[in-house]
Amino acid sequence: MPQPADHREAAPAVAPDARLGKDVRLGAGAVVHDATVIGDGVTVGAGAVLGRPPRLSPRSRAPRQAPAPLQVGDGVAVGAGAVVLAGARLGARATVGEEAHVRERARIGPDARIGTGAAVDNDVPVGAGAVIGSGSYLTGGSRVEDGVSVGEAVVTANDHTMGRHPPGERPSGVTLRRGCRVGDRAVLVPGIEVGPDAVVEADSVVIRDVPARARARGVPARLSEEPA
Repeated sequence: MPQPADHREAAPAVAPDARLGKDVRLGAGAVVHDATVIGDGVTVGAGAVLGRPPRLSPRSRAPRQAPAPLQVGDGVAVGAGAVVLAGARLGARATVGEEAHVRERARIGPDARIGTGAAVDNDVPVGAGAVIGSGSYLTGGSRVEDGVSVGEAVVTANDHTMGRHPPGERPSGVTLRRGCRVGDRAVLVPGIEVGPDAVVEADSVVIRDVPARARARGVPARLSEEPA
């Protein structure tokens, strides 16, 4: 019976043309792929993978051109088992939690935090100081502005047709404006915008835009008279 991978004794594997800054700490079994650029004072947990090229399915709508090298800013912390693909960019002091997944061309802003097991899809910008909770999923075509807080196990979607869209149709993710907050286990359907400083309460299903500084709750979510 296959045994789980054990990274405790494995040495880190660093491609010859990867560039590492000063005081970089690589955990056992960490892998740094070709041309990856890592800044000063970066910590990488055991078994993490940095800069791996994307492997797209035949039906994927993601761009297929080869991405630029992964860039990891100064003071970044990447947790054990996390995977950050080529083309992504991690801003200074950002944190990527254990077993998290950051896809190609995602942009994680300075001081942002990606929680344990969270996933940031391709081409998604996450603003400075934003927090993405453990187990949450930010779908392709989404935008997360500065200071946004996304709770745990939040789900976003970008395809109303569930895979039966016309060829070439671009995904329509969600837009989370500056300083808004989305509670645990909320679901946001394709194309939704949550306005600046608005609140989506936990367990809500959002099928309509939420205006700035408004509060939405329920299934489907409705606007509340309570202030955000």
